[in-house]
Amino acid sequence: MAVILIVEDEFFIRQNAEWAMEDLGHSTLIASDLAEALVHLSATSQIDALFVDIRLSALPFGGYDVANQAIVLRPGLRVLYTSGRPLTADMTEDFVSGGHFLQKPYSVDQLGASVGALLH
Repeated sequence: MAVILIVEDEFFIRQNAEWAMEDLGHSTLIASDLAEALVHLSATSQIDALFVDIRLSALPFGGYDVANQAIVLRPGLRVLYTSGRPLTADMTEDFVSGGHFLQKPYSVDQLGASVGALLH
């Protein structure tokens, strides 16, 4: 299927996202912050999508920073944002072009549907 870069700073949420993606048949790359994400983006030839938490504690703009830098390295990269906070209009203003959103907590089925929509 697809190679998904997961960027999440909370260990258990990151681990659950990784397991869910793998249950859906996707390969995963894991990062807990921007630096780790940039290593994967620079060193890995195939990354089909970025799954990123909007609220990464170590960054002023969290997942937006990651997505914006990822798009510079990989123009056209598909981005699925996630957050425990409900989606508001001001949140979507900072999405990269074509960015999608998935509300936490999510089920494996919801994740699968969101990733499927993102990749097609």
